[in-house]
Amino acid sequence: MTESSVVKEIEMALKEHDIVVFMKGTPRMPMCGFSGFACQVLNHFGVDFHGVNVLEDEALRQGIKDYTNWPTIPQLYVKGDFIGGADIMRDMYESGELKTLLEEKGLLNAA
Repeated sequence: MTESSVVKEIEMALKEHDIVVFMKGTPRMPMCGFSGFACQVLNHFGVDFHGVNVLEDEALRQGIKDYTNWPTIPQLYVKGDFIGGADIMRDMYESGELKTLLEEKGLLNAA
């Protein structure tokens, strides 16, 4: 896969889905603890999300890191905006910021 086709694939996923996680494995079968954690958090909120398995393509795995200038996987995007990796997700989940973000973006009904 060429660099431009990787960028097109990334941008297409971000355009087509409100919540995207570039991860190792799939939402049904994460292949690392950090990707599993990302899925658990999003499942906790009951939101639909699209997982992109970076293990299927080394160019994509490196391409998403270059796209965001973020060195780790998983990477969470909400409405096309890069949010961060598992550490950022954990901090935002614990502080309530992630729930607020999902509510503000209309992806989670306020309780």
